Amino acid sequence: MKIFPTNIIKELDQYTIQNEPINSADLVERAARVFVHEFCRRYSKQTQLIVFAGQGNNGADALAIARLLLDEGYRLKTYLFNPTNHLSYDCELNKQRLLAMANIDFTEVVDDFIPPVLTSRDVVIDGLFGSGLNRPLTGGFAAVVRYINQSEATVVSIDIPSGLFGEDNRTNIPSAIIQAHTTLTFGFPKLAFMLAENEVYVGEWKVLDIGTHPQIVEETPADFMYLLEEDISPVFGPRNKFSHKGTFGHALLIAGSKGKMGAAQLAAKACLRSGAGLLTVHVPAKGGNILQTAFPEAMLSFDNNAEHFSSVPDSGSYSAVGIGPGLGQHMDSAAAFERLLQQKTKALVIDADAINMLASNNELIKKIPPLSILTPHPKEFDRIAGESSTSYERLLKARAFAMEHSLCIVLKGAYTAVCSPEGNVYFNCTGNPGMATAGSGDVLTGIILSLLAQGISPVTAAVSGVFLHGTAGDLAAVYRSEESMIASDMIEMLGKAFKQIRNY
Repeated sequence: MKIFPTNIIKELDQYTIQNEPINSADLVERAARVFVHEFCRRYSKQTQLIVFAGQGNNGADALAIARLLLDEGYRLKTYLFNPTNHLSYDCELNKQRLLAMANIDFTEVVDDFIPPVLTSRDVVIDGLFGSGLNRPLTGGFAAVVRYINQSEATVVSIDIPSGLFGEDNRTNIPSAIIQAHTTLTFGFPKLAFMLAENEVYVGEWKVLDIGTHPQIVEETPADFMYLLEEDISPVFGPRNKFSHKGTFGHALLIAGSKGKMGAAQLAAKACLRSGAGLLTVHVPAKGGNILQTAFPEAMLSFDNNAEHFSSVPDSGSYSAVGIGPGLGQHMDSAAAFERLLQQKTKALVIDADAINMLASNNELIKKIPPLSILTPHPKEFDRIAGESSTSYERLLKARAFAMEHSLCIVLKGAYTAVCSPEGNVYFNCTGNPGMATAGSGDVLTGIILSLLAQGISPVTAAVSGVFLHGTAGDLAAVYRSEESMIASDMIEMLGKAFKQIRNY
């Protein structure tokens, strides 16, 4: 699913109006109907509703929604804020349609606003401002937003929380943005929904299809994508009957150090559970018995050092190489990592302590093989690219970093963003907070390494690996709960995750 900038969404709507064809009022009606259909699934008719509408097209949506909810039998009060005494065409039209109904509770606010009492039993429908907003709310509108936010009412926003910009909110005023519990958005997710600092405003969100013209959606390019199961399912096709273990690649994993052999074990097991035909794990000499006993399916390569990584195996014969889980940051480990980079191997999967080694010596970044996959969490990425004040700023840096160095950056988070060397960014829809647990990143490294070893292209391996990882986490949460989940639970669910995605 494409994520378009809000100014482009406006153009898509205009194209739909001209080429479906459909007039703008009917498009408003269509949006209102899908909103009401979803709303009625969530809230009973015993709920007291308060609708806040603005002067523009988001207000038009709100007034149409109020009328349709009255038709459904809901009790509601509607407030239309019109301080300039000028409404958009569609807003005026829907005002008149609402006024034509019987038994309405409608207030048009031009000067003074006497706010209704909002309780925990009420649901506020926020339709003050839409996605076209480009400057912070001030004055009376900001005061209304603060009043709603300070109440105990449940807030449902139409398309986007009022006051929130669709993309960059670095210059916005936090106190002048609606804090919605739910956002029912039209057509496409907004980039702002993907960013951690905006969760308090967006709450839970869902995309509602309003029938944007499919031709213009197909033809309009987008740098950002929100990936769904239908996008990933084709990656995991059926296996050929005459396949053998060599068909699915031989992965090399360089991992582990004294006290951190568990990370190596998790990554190794995830790698084989994700379909790699063969796996060799390069471990410190003293770590061999631990790994061989716990995971006999993996072959071992022993480092010259007993306790940490210091010597580089010949990587040329392997289908893919991953490095980082539990590696430690010893000086001779960093030197060995540099020697690995000098081997001019195929694309690598680089995680954890290997990323921290890059942060300690930025010159190493220039030596990373093209199309290699880095899997940093936000703080690890900040160490290699500089501090960021917001998730939006960090995302822009990750995208630029991937393009500049011809790398694939997997920026981990609630909606993990995979940034490609071409400048595309793919957000993941799977996963849950239970995956915020020790070893989860090691599992992801093993999964991506496995897919890369099987001959899947680096960007596709990263994108589908993140999706598979999140799906396994979602299944583990069902069986274990988010609170009880540990990293090995995700590995145990990989088989079910493959089946679920493949059978979509």
